[in-house]
Amino acid sequence: MRIGLVCPYSLTIPGGVQSQVLGLARALRTLGHAVRVLAPCDGPPPDAGVTPLGNSIPTAANGSVAPLAPDLSAQLRLIRAVRDEDFDVLHLHEPLCPGACMTACLVKPAPLVGTFHAAGTSASYRWGRPAVRWLANRLDIRCTVSDDAEELASTFLGGTYERLFNGIELTPYAKATPTPTDRPTILFLGRHEERKGLSVLLDALIDLPSDCRLWVASDGPETVQLQRRTAGDPRIEWLGRISDDEKASRLQGATVYCAPSLRGESFGVVLLEAMAASTPIVASDLPGYRKVARPGRDALLVPPGDAEALARALRLVLSDRRTADALTESGDQRAVEFSMDHLAERYDDLYHRAVGPV
Repeated sequence: MRIGLVCPYSLTIPGGVQSQVLGLARALRTLGHAVRVLAPCDGPPPDAGVTPLGNSIPTAANGSVAPLAPDLSAQLRLIRAVRDEDFDVLHLHEPLCPGACMTACLVKPAPLVGTFHAAGTSASYRWGRPAVRWLANRLDIRCTVSDDAEELASTFLGGTYERLFNGIELTPYAKATPTPTDRPTILFLGRHEERKGLSVLLDALIDLPSDCRLWVASDGPETVQLQRRTAGDPRIEWLGRISDDEKASRLQGATVYCAPSLRGESFGVVLLEAMAASTPIVASDLPGYRKVARPGRDALLVPPGDAEALARALRLVLSDRRTADALTESGDQRAVEFSMDHLAERYDDLYHRAVGPV
């Protein structure tokens, strides 16, 4: 089967949806499918099987900034690519995002499967309801990655949904070479913006031992402010944006992974990545994270925004080997349940259903 995976976000800018699309493409290829990813790229494509649609434009969305490509040239490239490739099915991730996915809904050159990732609120769904409902009805099969994502989509778009899950490629994390560290080390991965909770983690760091280290990856609108606020603290190492390979190595090398997000997480893929790297987790007690991490078994979950509770949980994992080992053992088993190979098999069934009898 010839499958086109369409991602509205730039593949050269790190993000959860982008990682899912690229990982799913690789897993589908192992099943024998011919797969191409169509998406914006701000630089060289990260994979040989990518058709770049042009550069992205930073766009405010869901309390964050999304790298979308809604310009006319990107839409023309999408239309030309789907015409030339003659796909049997198109799989649209965030199918109602402005740009390539919305254009694919409009022109519908092949049966369409759409996966909704976002949770929380959506101004575009609220204010553009008649138009987005019409576009959603162009989809042959609708999928969501969590019940929160399904609630958002069904509230504004109606329809029925297949609830799947986000997947994790286990090998890159399990086999990564650990980044060396000579002291207990906490790792943070995520955009430096209010909803990701980095500020809360830095508040918690005040109550953590002087011999620990904090690795802070990525960047964002709060980076400069937070660096100024913590200037002089030698425990913090600001890494900037890191590659997927370095992310896997940092997860392997860290003593604990911390995800202190405040809201807006429909599914905790990054928690699965930590589990696959055999790294214990301390995270906020959010519905999206509970889909992945069972409290007290796969991770220690604390109230969002509570710096004192976060510090207590981090101290426990950093100081109590038995607790850390128990979280790691359970997390290893949990990650297998969410493997990308299993997810690809489920989508394979949906693609055949969308195409119908041959």
